[in-house]
Amino acid sequence: MRLLLALPHLALLLLALPAAAADLPPLPPEDHAQWQAIGRVNTKGYNRRGMCSGTLVAPDLVLTAAHCVAGAEGDPLRPERLHFVAGWLGGDYADHAAVASYEVHPQAYAGHRIDIEHDLALLTLAQPLEVTPLTLGGTLGDAPAPPFAVIGYHDLRPNRLSARFDCGGALDHALLRLSCPVRHGNSGGPVLTQTDGNWRIIGVVSATNAQTSLAVPVDRWLRDRLPHGALYTP
Repeated sequence: MRLLLALPHLALLLLALPAAAADLPPLPPEDHAQWQAIGRVNTKGYNRRGMCSGTLVAPDLVLTAAHCVAGAEGDPLRPERLHFVAGWLGGDYADHAAVASYEVHPQAYAGHRIDIEHDLALLTLAQPLEVTPLTLGGTLGDAPAPPFAVIGYHDLRPNRLSARFDCGGALDHALLRLSCPVRHGNSGGPVLTQTDGNWRIIGVVSATNAQTSLAVPVDRWLRDRLPHGALYTP
């Protein structure tokens, strides 16, 4: 999204540019059922269509990147311009809903610039979906070791999920730097790690320089906004 052009350290953070390295490969259609909580966050406006990735983390809550709910000039989009489609696969989907409201991380913006270290947003859907949410993993201080998984939709294959499950990575200040490249559209998609045989969300894709990618780890702000005691809450 063009909003990322306003970020500092432009050499690192240009999701709007095509990736020079190999992109995430397509997920086999037979594996889509396992990942129906991941979907497309679609935006619409005058002569404009947009797409990010997002993940259902509660029946009516979708986790994505803060820059995905910003317009071309960095101003917040109206919720009615946003729609979430879970498990989108070439015209089929698991469920969908309009976005009733959303909240961005309180430290996400300074004026019209975004602080990539807090590039998180939580969308509230107009109604809960009949899809099992994915579960959050640990916070920054509990950062697990690789391999990591990156799953989402991108501009080369907007109608099916793409994924890698073998990404290296390590903390770089307050961000998670991953060895897997991403493309425009992967923004907002989940970064996951496997614990006791279950994949859990530990971060959200934010940016790339076509060789490595940057993800924002889940934090206390996000965890405090999920219903406590639910099956999908750790």
